[in-house]
Amino acid sequence: MPGCKRQPALLTQNNEAPMKVMQLLPALNSGGVERGTLDLARALVAAGHESVVVSSGGRMVEQLELEGSRHLSRPIHRKSLLSLREVRPLRELIRAEQPDILHVRSRIPAWLTYFAWKKLPAGNRPRLVSTAHGLYSVNRYSAIMARSEQVIAISGCVRDYLVEHYSRYLQRPPEIIYRGVDTAEFHPGLQPPEGWRESVEAEFPALRDRRWLLLPGRLTRWKGQEDFLQLLAELDRHDLHGVILGGAEPNKQHYAEELRQRARALGLDGRVSFVGQRSDIRYWYSAADLVYNLSKRPEPFGRTVIEAAAIGTPIIGYDIGGPAESLSACFPEGLVANGSIAGLRQKTLELLESDARPVLQRDFTLATQAEKTLSLYRGLLAESGRDAT
Repeated sequence: MPGCKRQPALLTQNNEAPMKVMQLLPALNSGGVERGTLDLARALVAAGHESVVVSSGGRMVEQLELEGSRHLSRPIHRKSLLSLREVRPLRELIRAEQPDILHVRSRIPAWLTYFAWKKLPAGNRPRLVSTAHGLYSVNRYSAIMARSEQVIAISGCVRDYLVEHYSRYLQRPPEIIYRGVDTAEFHPGLQPPEGWRESVEAEFPALRDRRWLLLPGRLTRWKGQEDFLQLLAELDRHDLHGVILGGAEPNKQHYAEELRQRARALGLDGRVSFVGQRSDIRYWYSAADLVYNLSKRPEPFGRTVIEAAAIGTPIIGYDIGGPAESLSACFPEGLVANGSIAGLRQKTLELLESDARPVLQRDFTLATQAEKTLSLYRGLLAESGRDAT
């Protein structure tokens, strides 16, 4: 790359040449893509590499920087043709920073980065990586996620979708690197802080002296809250209490009220609590007897499955999409045919009397996710005959 070559840094803790990795995404507010970005940034810094993140900013920037990464603010989030004005400044930013790896995680930043990257000298430009976090709509706009030098798929479900719909753009097969759970935060034997349960039961008195059945997830029609309510009605057991954890987006508050009305119509007053969005979800997992993932359409991954598995709480989920993939690996006993309320009822009664517990597989840990991503980076640099200095 033209310009002054950055000075070689000291070797990493593994006696490897350090890499400089630049991740690019629309913003750093909340969500799975953002969490994945911070997770990898933290792992890069911990391993002695240099981590740079480019986005339009957001409330997670402070955490990112406190954990040792640098944040560079650019408006690479707007779904507008005017965003093409960002291509040249982004190219100059890449020239100035001289990263070894460019890692894009969303479609608009991916397009802008691709256009900037293509005009750099081919023999001395960063390697270009993308992570496909979703089952994107099939069109040319989404195809950009398949046009990098190496695509990471967050599940076999996503890999198969990319191969089926975007094979003409793929330079090589997508590599599966599952999203990982932080086992320092989610682990067997996790105990809520003293007074936590008493505080929760003071807020939601109907939870007292009950066994909790927990459905986490934002309130939206395909997340399965209606099936969960129907299950509670068919169980018809007053020793069990349903907990719906998650909030509705501002434009979907009407659906939250629909669910409450549906619960009343099913005679579930006093047998289900809507507890809203919570920052202490890991304690809800640990306090629950069973956790559910009832997405009615394929999801690319399904983090709730591996978080509950890491704590050791049994999970029940439909046999569809990425969540079923995680469940098959960590707790196949919990799989139920998609949409089968009778299957949910039978499985719930069975597991309430069972000692079976999930075991989080190593592929679904944050440590493995970071290890495999860094290995992929090193492989790309080795292919081009470059080291990371």
